[in-house]
Amino acid sequence: MKIAIAAIGHLKSGPEKDLAAEYEQRILGLGRKAGFTGLAIHDWAESRARDVKLRQQEEAKHLWSVVPEGAPVLVLDERGEALASEAFAKLLAAEAGRGARQLTLMIGGPDGHISETRSKALKTISFGPMTWPHRMVRVMLLEQIYRAVTILVNHPYHRA
Repeated sequence: MKIAIAAIGHLKSGPEKDLAAEYEQRILGLGRKAGFTGLAIHDWAESRARDVKLRQQEEAKHLWSVVPEGAPVLVLDERGEALASEAFAKLLAAEAGRGARQLTLMIGGPDGHISETRSKALKTISFGPMTWPHRMVRVMLLEQIYRAVTILVNHPYHRA
C-alpha cells in the first residue's frame, strides 16, 4: 500500500523541512518490509478566500484531488481520536491487509477541515486537543508513520 500525505501549507527551508526529509527517507528505507510501497507528499498553499467556509471548500478540493476512488482517508483534526502509536500501526496494517492501494492522511489549513471531509474519512485522528502549526504536524505525522513501520517490523526504534 502506498501512503500519501495531502497537506495545506508548504514546508519552507529550515529544521522542520530537514527533519521531515529524514523521516521520509526512513519510511522509504524500512517501509517495504511492512508492506508500504511508497510515500507521496502533496501540499498546496492556504486558500486566500475571504470567507472561512470558502477557504475550507477550496482546500478540501485540493486535498481530495489526490485520493483514488474508494481509497481510505485518515483526517488529522483536533476533534479526532487520539491513538496510541501501536493502535496507529494496527490501523495502517489493517488497511494494507484489506488491499488498499493507497491510504491518504490529510492535514488541513489554519481553519481546519470542512465537515464533509471529516464525515467522508475512514477515521479522524488527533495529536491531542491542542492546535499545532502545520509544519510541526507534518513532522509529527511522518515520525508516527515511521514509528508504525518500526512497530510492524519489530524494529527496536519503538520501545514502549
